[in-house]
Amino acid sequence: MRALQTAATGMMAQELNVQVISNNIANVRTTGYKRQTVHFQDLLYENFRRAGSATSDQNTMVPAGTFIGSGVKTTSTGRIMSQGNLSSTEKQYDVAIRGEGFFKIRMPDGRTTYSRDGSFDLDAQGQLVTRDGYTVEPGITVPNNATSVSINAQGTVEVQLPGQTAPQTLGQLQLTRFVNKVGLESIGDNLFVETAASGPAIDGVGGGEGFGTLQQNYLEEGNVQAVTELTTLIAAQRAYEMNSKVITAADQMMSATTSMFRG
Repeated sequence: MRALQTAATGMMAQELNVQVISNNIANVRTTGYKRQTVHFQDLLYENFRRAGSATSDQNTMVPAGTFIGSGVKTTSTGRIMSQGNLSSTEKQYDVAIRGEGFFKIRMPDGRTTYSRDGSFDLDAQGQLVTRDGYTVEPGITVPNNATSVSINAQGTVEVQLPGQTAPQTLGQLQLTRFVNKVGLESIGDNLFVETAASGPAIDGVGGGEGFGTLQQNYLEEGNVQAVTELTTLIAAQRAYEMNSKVITAADQMMSATTSMFRG
């Protein structure tokens, strides 16, 4: 019976939906995390009678056809790239982006990745790095005798050194944006990589045209809304249960039909 296969596609779709929701909830406290959402499309239809088919030689036609669908499929698990709330950390190397843009991160193998996670620290050489030790472009090194470090809204990094009245500029943090940031590929560790769908990287600095600004001593929280995710989870569970009941009903109907023919 066709209903068995159709309902099975619905159960598989909702199972994937629950997996995505569970990942969102698991990352509710992940810095810079962007929640995912699942998009579905209906599968092919079998046409038993097409709309507009002629029913007589007098040009009468069928006003509505007979179409039987074959279920549902998952088309994408896109990310919602909306701004997360900024929370104060009181750490001088924590930086949040307010608006468009990603931090540019250089990996040990030379690859360039991108992140909204601005929880930075210094390595043993005084270079600004991520929590995993990856270099934050353009590679800023803070002198070990610096008494204070400031990062302004444009990303300019300045330090105060002993015996000097004026601050010394070390460099400027780079930001990158994309025409289609939803097309970026997530590789874990709060990192994204460029894809053909995202378009080429557009480099700039904080406050530049199309770019957001930076805020020191703050981090961007994930944009997961726990209440919304729980509501979506309940809806997915109900949809799964309904598809399961369709399978049960279809199985009972098949059993009844088989019994009738055997009788």
